[in-house]
Amino acid sequence: MTRNIILIGFMGVGKGTIARAYARTHGVFNIDTDDIIESKENKEVKKIFDKMGEAYFRALEQETANWIESSVTNTLISCGGGFYKVNNLKSLGRVVLLDASFEWIHKRLKNAKNAKAKLAKRPLFNKEKEAKKLYNERAKLYREVADVILDVESLSIKEIVEMIAKETIKNEERVKNEI
Repeated sequence: MTRNIILIGFMGVGKGTIARAYARTHGVFNIDTDDIIESKENKEVKKIFDKMGEAYFRALEQETANWIESSVTNTLISCGGGFYKVNNLKSLGRVVLLDASFEWIHKRLKNAKNAKAKLAKRPLFNKEKEAKKLYNERAKLYREVADVILDVESLSIKEIVEMIAKETIKNEERVKNEI
C-alpha cells in the first residue's frame, strides 16, 4: 500500500510551498513532478511545451506517474497543474486538492516577494483571460479526482499542513479498519 500524499491544484496555488513545509514538519521526502520532468529532459517545462508540444509533455507526466506508482512511497508529491489527468492518479496516493479562487491565486503570485520569478515560471498569467479560462476548465475536474479538498484562501501554511496530516491519518485508520 502506498502512503503518498498527492497535492494537486491550479498553478500558483502554493503546492510547492505546502510540500516543503509539510516535509519539514513531518520528516518526509517531497518531490515535484515538474522538477522530475525538467531533470529527466534537461529542459524547463516552458521549453518542453514550446519545443515539443503539450502532447509530449503530457506523455512525460504519465511516465512520471508510472514511475511514482512503482517506485515511490511515504512521500509528499506536488504536481504540475495538469498532472491530475494521468490515468493512474488514484494509485499514486491520497489526492489532496489545494483549492482557491483564480483571483486569490493571481494576487498571491503578484504580491509574492519573488513575484517576477513566480510569474516568469507561469507565463500563462501574462495572458490573464487565457489563464482564467484554463482555471475555469480545470476547477471542476480537480474536485472530481480529489480525495480531500482544502480551501486554502483563509488558512495559514501551518494550518494547511496540519489539515493534510489529519486527513492522511484519518485515511490510514479507515484503510486499516477495512483490512
